[in-house]
Amino acid sequence: MSTEIDNIRNFAIIAHIDHGKSTIADRIIHRCGGLTDREMKAQVLDSMDIERERGITIKAQTVKLNYKSKDGKNYILNIIDTPGHVDFSYEVSRSLYACEGSILIVDSTQGVEAQTLANVYQALDINHEIIPVLNKIDLPASDIDRTNKQIEDVIGIDTSNAVPCSGKTGEGIEDILEQIIQTLPGPKGKKDQKLKCLLVDSWYDTYLGVVILVRVIDGKIKKNMKIKMMSTNQEYFVEKVGVFTPKPKDIDELNSGEIGFITTGIKILSETKVGDTICDASKPLSESLPGFKPSKPVVFCGLFPVDSSEYQKLKDGLAKLKLNDSSFSFEPESSSALGLGFRCGFLGLLHLEIVTERLEREFDINLLTTTPGVVYKIHMNNGEIKDLQNPSSLPDPTLIKYIEEPWIKATIITPDQYLGPIMKICQDKRGIQTNLSYSGSRAVVNYELPLNEIVFDFNDRLKSMTSGYASFDYEIIGHREGDLVKMGILVNTEPVDALAMMIHKDFAQKTGREVCEKLKDLIPRHNFMIPVQAAIGGKIIARETIKGFKKDVLTKIHGGGAVDRKRKLLEKQKKGKARAKQFGKVEIPQEAFIGVLKINKDSK
Repeated sequence: MSTEIDNIRNFAIIAHIDHGKSTIADRIIHRCGGLTDREMKAQVLDSMDIERERGITIKAQTVKLNYKSKDGKNYILNIIDTPGHVDFSYEVSRSLYACEGSILIVDSTQGVEAQTLANVYQALDINHEIIPVLNKIDLPASDIDRTNKQIEDVIGIDTSNAVPCSGKTGEGIEDILEQIIQTLPGPKGKKDQKLKCLLVDSWYDTYLGVVILVRVIDGKIKKNMKIKMMSTNQEYFVEKVGVFTPKPKDIDELNSGEIGFITTGIKILSETKVGDTICDASKPLSESLPGFKPSKPVVFCGLFPVDSSEYQKLKDGLAKLKLNDSSFSFEPESSSALGLGFRCGFLGLLHLEIVTERLEREFDINLLTTTPGVVYKIHMNNGEIKDLQNPSSLPDPTLIKYIEEPWIKATIITPDQYLGPIMKICQDKRGIQTNLSYSGSRAVVNYELPLNEIVFDFNDRLKSMTSGYASFDYEIIGHREGDLVKMGILVNTEPVDALAMMIHKDFAQKTGREVCEKLKDLIPRHNFMIPVQAAIGGKIIARETIKGFKKDVLTKIHGGGAVDRKRKLLEKQKKGKARAKQFGKVEIPQEAFIGVLKINKDSK
């Protein structure tokens, strides 16, 4: 029976965004007969509408295919199609753990890009065998020799077995399949040992409850078997075992080396921890698999419904999204300016964008998003360390010893003519250059940067200043002490907590001035004068004044004693305005909050 496991190949498809992972997965599925011509559609594995519209992969997807090689042997191929965007790199890392090899797709017109590097290094770290594939050879701009040289220079892997192909025309797909059979190792596992199984992913299905994607390392998992989750010590009966072909297909059992799904009647997603080890309840294992690091949200912002009556709708929407995306977190938050909402944590700005777009589209909620911020570590004088997500809840500065902010290691790959502006923007954002190397006419530059500085718009600015040619990837390297202050915004001497922000001392005055100027234009005039101020602690660092409407109370006065009567009326008007200012509530329109968000983007 050992030949069975030798004839299995588990591999992930990795690449930079838009280099053609999903298209090549389509071609392989079609070639292996996973779907008929009628069932095929572009990006067949991208099931979410938002994935298909944006042309990106968000969730990693798996497929089991049967392939008959040129020498007549039958093989089972388990493919995992992974996302390419930096925000979803946790999806890539856990997909790689379930495989023995990777297909690295590089666009032969663009060459190696930042995310290509990041994903390859993840695969090399867990000793994957890698097959380089040069896609888009049907395009006139394709340059196979240059791309091969770049892969060797920048990544350092041999390209003698690189396969040129075209995901669009299907040319070279057969060569990729043969290369997979010959180059990638089969899984190592023993069918007759105790069950040892890796929980790769889990999601919620309305009809089946929680569906668990598993990779069987040793033994086998079958229907009606009693299994145990090692991290929670909970036991369940397996109700269903199946594989994706890419349509779900029920089978009796999954053997060692195979990837498939099981359902156990679990209704709550939090009971299935990604990276957990599953074993046979009657033959428990002494130690669990190493698993992988849980994903931690790094960007936080407040989500508030534009119409306060939609609060419950937003709460339900977030709870439903959380069922299929364990990487984002939310907790209730209230703001005097915006009412009731939620403080949400995301893996990055694209993740934030995707979640807010899904809430607006799938649950029909009008949302207002506050300024995104990162998690700071507050070191108190008494030795306590607190995590700060929301600037408005910063403790009294006299109790704080120092504040640490998260830093990242950024890799930027760019044509060398754009290197000057890129280095300037990195230095403006307090970056420290750590490395610069060349591959032909392209530069690979590494910077260490504070996450707070790049979280708004760094990628957008990078793309616009390099006409879209530069690519950017980052990983978090820890927290470092920073000269950070909380800048509050006061409107009519009342603090607006939704506009509070943590900022580096050097940038505080400039940003404060810009926020006040913007609010002056966006807050409508009232019957009284409104001061708009930016403050650090008790010190005002910027101020603008919104003039009040002035009613002419003197028009009808003429004749004897007019001067005294005029003076009395003006005094009365002045007192009325003072009273209105004291008790009058300043309504801050929603455009004002959105406007401040925009200047954060423009000014940074």
